[in-house]
Amino acid sequence: MTMEFVKLGDVADMISGFAFKSPMFLDASDDGVLLVRGDNVQQGYIRWGEKAKKWRKDDYDELARYQLQKDDVILAMDRPIVGGGLKLAWIKDQDLPSLLVQRVSRIRGISGKSRTNYLRYALSGASFLAHIDRITTGANIPHISGKDIASYQLRLPSLEEQDRIVEFLSAYDDLIENNQRRIALLEESAQLLYTEWFVNLRCPGVITSASGIPHGWAYAPLSELVTLHYGKALKDADRNAGDVPVYGSSGIVGVHNKALIDGPALVVGRKGNVGSVYYSKKGCFPIDTVYFVAGPQATFFNYFTLKAQSFVSSDTAVPGLNRNYAYSLSVLRPSDDVLKQFEQAVSPVFEQRENLIRQCSLLLEARDALLPKLMSGEMQV
Repeated sequence: MTMEFVKLGDVADMISGFAFKSPMFLDASDDGVLLVRGDNVQQGYIRWGEKAKKWRKDDYDELARYQLQKDDVILAMDRPIVGGGLKLAWIKDQDLPSLLVQRVSRIRGISGKSRTNYLRYALSGASFLAHIDRITTGANIPHISGKDIASYQLRLPSLEEQDRIVEFLSAYDDLIENNQRRIALLEESAQLLYTEWFVNLRCPGVITSASGIPHGWAYAPLSELVTLHYGKALKDADRNAGDVPVYGSSGIVGVHNKALIDGPALVVGRKGNVGSVYYSKKGCFPIDTVYFVAGPQATFFNYFTLKAQSFVSSDTAVPGLNRNYAYSLSVLRPSDDVLKQFEQAVSPVFEQRENLIRQCSLLLEARDALLPKLMSGEMQV
C-alpha cells in the first residue's frame, strides 16, 4: 500500500467554535440546543450530565457553520491532554442537535479526499497525541491553536483503502457497542426483578400482613441502609494514566492510576446530575461532585433502592443533594432472608455484566494495538 504524508489541514475541513456568551447559556433541563464546550469533550465521548449547557433554538438556523454532524471529530483546545490521554471525541446520535463553542476544534473529512471516520482513527493514535503534546503552550491554561493542529502530518491512503481500514476497525467498535447494549439489558432485567419484589410486593414465598406490608418487613430511614461518604476533588490536571475509573455525577468521567476506595462501591450524584446512581465492581475514585457507599453496604438491593429515590428536596436554598435530606427518606426494608435471596438472584446477572465490561476492555486494547500498524501501512486490509 502506497501512502503519502499530508498535512491534516490540507485534507480536513477544520473550524473552531462560535463565541457564545456564557451569561445566555441555558441549563440542561431547559428547551434548547446542546453546546459542545471544552468541558464536555472527554477521551472518546461527549460528556453531558452536570456539564450540559444549551442555547436557544431560535438561533440554530443562523449558526449553520457551527452545527455538528454525526461522526464529526471534536478536540478540546484548552487543556487538551488530561491524565496522559487526549480530549478527543466524536459526535454520536445522542449528541445531536448541537453547536460548536469556541476553543473547541471540529474536524471533518473533505469529499474526494478523506473520510471523517478515517481521520478519527488516525487522530486516535500515539503519534497525534505526541504532536499535541509538542504544540501545547501556556502555563496556567495549556492550550493549542487551530493552525498547529492543522500542521500535523499523517499518512493518507486512497479513499478505497480508507474505507477498508474504517470497516476493519469499526468491527471492533460494533462489538463493543453490542456488548454495551447487552450490559444495559442485563441491568434492566435486574431492575425489573427489584420492582417486582420490592415495589409491586410480589416476592416469592412472602406473606403479606393486614397492613399490606409483608411479614418481617418494615419502613426505615435511608440512613439505616447506607452511609453517604463525600467524594474527593481530583482535578483533570492531577489525573495520571491508569485503569481506575473516576466517577462524577454523570458517571465515569476519566481514569486515574490510584483508587480512592475499593470495590464494590455505589456512587450517588451530589451536584450536577443530582441523584444519579452508579455501581462499580472494581476500586474507583469518586470525585467531590458525588457521594459514595462502600464496603458491606454496597449491595445490589441498596443500589436499586438508591436508584428508586427522588432526591429532589423542596429546600431550593440548598444546592445539589443534601445528605441529611437523603437520610430522612423512608424506604421499605425487607427481611434479611429476602435480601439474601435477592442478592443471590441478581449476582449472576451482574457477573455477566462484569464479563461483558471486561470483553469491551479487551476489544478496545486489541483495536488500539492494531491502530498504529494500520495507520503506518505496516498492516494491510
